[in-house]
Amino acid sequence: MDINFPLILVLLVFGSGIVWLLDSLLWARKRQAAVAAVDAQFASTELDGARQQEVYEQAKATASKEPVIVEYSKSFFPVLFVVLVLRSFIAEPFQIPSGSMIPTLKVGDFILVNKFTYGIRLPVIRTKVFDVNDPERGDVMVFFPPHKPDTYFIKRIVGMPGDRIQYNNNVLYVNGEKQPQTLVASLPPSNPEYQIMTESLDGLEHAMQKDIVPGMLSRQGQWVIPEGHYFMMGDNRDNSSDSRVWGPVSEDAIVGKAFAVWMHWDSLFSIPSFSDVGSIQ
Repeated sequence: MDINFPLILVLLVFGSGIVWLLDSLLWARKRQAAVAAVDAQFASTELDGARQQEVYEQAKATASKEPVIVEYSKSFFPVLFVVLVLRSFIAEPFQIPSGSMIPTLKVGDFILVNKFTYGIRLPVIRTKVFDVNDPERGDVMVFFPPHKPDTYFIKRIVGMPGDRIQYNNNVLYVNGEKQPQTLVASLPPSNPEYQIMTESLDGLEHAMQKDIVPGMLSRQGQWVIPEGHYFMMGDNRDNSSDSRVWGPVSEDAIVGKAFAVWMHWDSLFSIPSFSDVGSIQ
């Protein structure tokens, strides 16, 4: 079962903030009254000797001591609040779990996703409260697909609202216009199994991969994109479950635009690599 981290983070921020607020309004006053009572009690008593002074200090410390939940809430609330703001409205890190975006993104790549470029959205409920920019063809986008509304997916936008998309023989057509492809390499050289290509979408080039002998996942067809939806495809065209399978993505399901790779880490027991960091094309 997928963990709803945004919901957990919001609950932690809300809970720690409420505890801090209640302490400021109610519990802190009770502690202040208890300290005042201790002061009043010892004010009528001459504090002779170190022992008497020690008893006074202990009583005062006990009266002013914050409950453990208050201590933790005051410590964690500022940190959690900053993380929530950064993660919800600025940028969020993700790790690539599958090879559907090869060669652009590899399994184990750690990426950053711009959370405000497509508009400011409230965490958890995902309601847009402020428009910024609209998605553009060719953008690499993180979203929630219609068949798994709580799971993050990452693909490239190839179809805009109102477009007619056609995919035949590993060639993409947008509104009847063929999107140019250029061969970069056939790999492995001795016995090629797949090809690395560059594809142009609205004049912007990006890398893609296709099998020389398409397999079961090489899905062909035609689709008309409804208003408010986007047609998503993986750059690893013959090994990607995308809008060809589960349909276009609603504007309400957008998370953000992937813009940079900042680390690659294959597994827990491998050494992280920073050799391929950079912007995502």
